[in-house]
Amino acid sequence: MFDRLDAIEKRFTELNNLMSQPDIAADFDKLQELAKEQASIEDLVYKYREYKSAVNNLEETRDMLSQDLDDEMIELAKMEIGQLSERIDELYEELKIALVPKDPADNKHVIVEIRAGAGGDEAGLFAADLFRMYTRYAMSKGWQTELLNSHETGVGGFKEIVFEIRGKGAYGRLKYESGVHRVQRVPITEASGRIHTSTATVAVLPEAEEIEVDIDPNDLRIDTFRASGAGGQHVNKTDSAVRITHLPTGIVTTCQDERSQIKNKARALTVLRAKLLDQERQRQFQEVTDARRSQVGTGDRSEKIRTYNFPQSRISDHRIGLTLHNLEQVLEGDLDEIIDAVSNEVRARQLEIKVG
Repeated sequence: MFDRLDAIEKRFTELNNLMSQPDIAADFDKLQELAKEQASIEDLVYKYREYKSAVNNLEETRDMLSQDLDDEMIELAKMEIGQLSERIDELYEELKIALVPKDPADNKHVIVEIRAGAGGDEAGLFAADLFRMYTRYAMSKGWQTELLNSHETGVGGFKEIVFEIRGKGAYGRLKYESGVHRVQRVPITEASGRIHTSTATVAVLPEAEEIEVDIDPNDLRIDTFRASGAGGQHVNKTDSAVRITHLPTGIVTTCQDERSQIKNKARALTVLRAKLLDQERQRQFQEVTDARRSQVGTGDRSEKIRTYNFPQSRISDHRIGLTLHNLEQVLEGDLDEIIDAVSNEVRARQLEIKVG
């Protein structure tokens, strides 16, 4: 880790020297290029220099204790040692995090798909609970949510629900929510009070811009049909629902929640672009061994990542061995503690691989 930091600091000094040379200063494009590189590492270098300064001050203060000091000076030195040690630990953790390469998709909006898994009607109700949890979390962040498609069950749940969360950093916060979520509770339809286990699958996809994913219109089969479910009389009278099939990959996206066929088509294309971008990211991910090893879990959609146990008000994230007893708060959207814990573990493993 410190070898990398030393190399970055050396490069920072080189950039300063290069930018002061007359021939570079006269080349606007080159100067801009170097200035951009310098700006990208400036905060890290200053933090590293603060760390080294704090370490030096700590050593000097400890040396003072070996001298002939009065009691008051000894107490002051011990207090300073404590403060410096605490600051050094903080800077060390900040440096570790800063060294982990950032995912360029982290600031993107996201498309979230939730599908009921095993468990019948109870799985659909759990899918609805997860939808509510993520929309509450988005609300707490000041993000906007928009429903793209849904397939309701007859008891208030969802067989499938697809929605968009628009907000800076949404993908960075939610990307590790992908996987199988499991619930253990007594269903409202269970008269005997037995605990059932049901599942729902969550997929979090970074929203793709049109320039990122080039879709050939000839590769699309677009079908229209009459929408079903809630929505009033209109949904059953016109072919407003849209199903788009991407022929080269077989990916199918559907949207029926808008009354306008044009709007449904636009939304279905938004989901398709996100899925195609995610497919490409997954392909690249599989090609990079270090990146695959650095993940918490495999990132596979079939991987069980979390259990929500209602009788014990317990929530467990199986990837990092985290157990909390605040299930009600989590389902109300209080996800930051879990998200932070998983993200920190990912960074730690990535750094371990990079340094090792």
